[in-house]
Amino acid sequence: MDTNQLKQAEASTTIAKNLITQAIEQSSANQLVAQEALKQASAEIAQAQTAISQVQSAMQTQPAQISK
Repeated sequence: MDTNQLKQAEASTTIAKNLITQAIEQSSANQLVAQEALKQASAEIAQAQTAISQVQSAMQTQPAQISK
């Protein structure tokens, strides 16, 4: 399992969470800033999904390891 990819996914979701919070805070004051934050959050979520999918695929193609 590639823990680096999982850490990347975690970082991406943290960034997305912060961007969504920013969008909420800016929603009444500046809708353009809020929209841009949501676009960036969406991109971060897509990166996280890609990283997770790659880890899942790698795990499915690896033979099961049996502890002895």
